[in-house]
Amino acid sequence: VVGPLYFWDTASGKELHILEGHRNVVYAVTFNNPYGDKIATGSFDKTCRLWCAETGRCFHTFRGHTAEVVCLAFNPQSTLVATGSMDATAKLWDVESGQEVATLAGHTAEVLSLCFNTLGNLLVTGSFDHTAAVWDVASKRRVYTLIGHMGEISNVQFNWDCSLIVSGSMDKTCKLWEAVSGKCVATLVGHTQEVLDVCFDLSGQLIASASADGTARVFSAPTHQCLVTLKGHGAEISKICFSPQGSRVLTASSDKTARLWDVHSGACLQILEGHTDEIFSCVFNYEGDTIITGSKDNTCRIWY
Repeated sequence: VVGPLYFWDTASGKELHILEGHRNVVYAVTFNNPYGDKIATGSFDKTCRLWCAETGRCFHTFRGHTAEVVCLAFNPQSTLVATGSMDATAKLWDVESGQEVATLAGHTAEVLSLCFNTLGNLLVTGSFDHTAAVWDVASKRRVYTLIGHMGEISNVQFNWDCSLIVSGSMDKTCKLWEAVSGKCVATLVGHTQEVLDVCFDLSGQLIASASADGTARVFSAPTHQCLVTLKGHGAEISKICFSPQGSRVLTASSDKTARLWDVHSGACLQILEGHTDEIFSCVFNYEGDTIITGSKDNTCRIWY
């Protein structure tokens, strides 16, 4: 998004607020779910902003990164915001005061993804330096580094019970790691080009991966086996996510469509057509009955 960010009521399609203030591309945005009363935005102007979801007022502008802010996340308690930047650092910010809490330094290239575990005591960061790092939030220290990928890491995520971490990489693989020890327990293979996104379902039993090869895959977390390959997109798949119920997978592609898939059979249930340029973002709502897609055509679409 270049310029202001628009905040909409998904039920009516009515524009509620315009979030203005960033001076460059807004690259990342997130709600502080499950509360939903705050929004954080990360921008190429090197700042993160914290907004009131109800009024659109800007609470704080987090300044300190020396390059673009490209990923962010609230902790589960909604007391901290973590930001990742092209300056090779992540930072923790206090939601209440707006002050920087910590700079997490150690990566040697851009931090492109980050994720708190569900307890909020650990943060994992994924970097273009081919590694991921797990940080203790209380001490602000790195617990261990996940080493093994041969290419840039596109995404990292904890599972629900905080026992596992999954990483996707430009080396065409995903890796599964023990969250307690940092030990690699499996390498998930099969994609013929870069893995651009990876995620767990809410149960932590399934892993979905999206690739530049135009396919997505669903793996079993316990057995590490590929259960189904999702074929149908005509170009790379940049984003993938499970429905809250875990029975559906949603993919966003450069072919200008998003697709809804059955997790078990791999059947394409629906093709979401209408965007006029590549789709780079897709997400379910909390209930799982609404989908939002974001596209390079400068629009977001809401699907029921």
